Amino acid sequence: MLHDDLKKLNRYPFHMPGHKRNPRFGISGSEIDITEINGYDDLHRPTGAILDLERELAELYRAERSRILVNGSTVGILAAVFAVTKRGDDVIIARNCHKSVYNACFLRELKVSYAEPDFDCVNGYYASITQSGIDRAVAENPNAKAIIITSPTYEGMASEITSDIPVIVDAAHGAHLPFCGSCPYPKGDIVISSLHKTLPALTQTAVINIYNEYYSDKISEYLDVFETSSPSYVLMNSVSKCAEFIKNGDDAFARYEKNLTEFYKTPLNRLAFTHNDDRGKIVVSTAKSNITGVALADILRNEFLIECEMASLNYIVLMTSPADTAEAFKKLSRALIAIDGRLEGKEPLIIKAPVIPEKRYELYEITETEKTPLSDCVGKVCGEFVYAYPPGIPVIAPGEVITADAVNSIVNAERAGINILSKADLLPRFILTKSI
Repeated sequence: MLHDDLKKLNRYPFHMPGHKRNPRFGISGSEIDITEINGYDDLHRPTGAILDLERELAELYRAERSRILVNGSTVGILAAVFAVTKRGDDVIIARNCHKSVYNACFLRELKVSYAEPDFDCVNGYYASITQSGIDRAVAENPNAKAIIITSPTYEGMASEITSDIPVIVDAAHGAHLPFCGSCPYPKGDIVISSLHKTLPALTQTAVINIYNEYYSDKISEYLDVFETSSPSYVLMNSVSKCAEFIKNGDDAFARYEKNLTEFYKTPLNRLAFTHNDDRGKIVVSTAKSNITGVALADILRNEFLIECEMASLNYIVLMTSPADTAEAFKKLSRALIAIDGRLEGKEPLIIKAPVIPEKRYELYEITETEKTPLSDCVGKVCGEFVYAYPPGIPVIAPGEVITADAVNSIVNAERAGINILSKADLLPRFILTKSI
């Protein structure tokens, strides 16, 4: 395995990188930080240890071919979209896709139509997308060359769809699923997963699993374009260690499942666990209590030294993995019980499901923009992405007509302390609109 080979470095490095593996700089990981020297393979043209590692990943994910990614799932999504489409093609994407999907469509100058997932009106997030929803979108867009969905979502909701059209699945949050009992790994022609999100691997590591060999060469071609030409061996070392863990970590995954089962026995009265497909995503609803998700996250952070993954108006997301110990789950359980005991109940406020705004222009057709006060932008065409981050799903996208509902969503998110962002970073005062 690659991580074993990296233990054998014994030649003086008159090559990159500039720290020269000298320990006096105190750089963590520098002892194995090399470039593509003889005997250590090349991520872009693998023939040795890296190829063996990719074959190992393909076997683990039961894919025709797997490629290591060191620029996160984002680079896999870019490569997949470009591999499956041509400039100007029509595509169908789920409205709850991550901003990286929208960016890929923008760069490829694709004509985007949306498939709308179900929506949880109590907690305020997109749920699964149905087969009937996809079939309807395909019938309405017969020229579509690809379907792109997110499964599982940030909140752990999974979708299983099939189509004669190529399906790309952003499964960034699902790298662990083949090895745990929560729900199946998503099916698609190309499925991209972030190893670092839910498995023991360093940030930026991911894998693109190719189930339709037809696209394999094209994906390699576009990975050459989008992925760094200096891939980190420190990151790839962690992928190698992760693959070894998956292969030999049956007890760890069993313990993880047991820990989750015990955790979900936590007695709550005002707070509640929401139902989701991947129970490794712990979603705690505050909808029936007198507290917001943002406030709950603050209490966990400041009083109990627990940092959650994300906080929204009516819920928080706590991400878990096989690396979490039984004691960590107990710590979280005790904290939630203590907080729950202070709260009062209330009737949940039903959240209106988002309506996809009217599209006047494609993403790539917005060139000239101007600053417009947020209070004066209803009816104008949006000139930038506006999204909550995390999870990075647009409230409104370039080329769409700004509605009063969209403005209210932005204002309410700001007031609640939700991290609402725009490309120009002018919120909450201004938003970019298309120049007349």
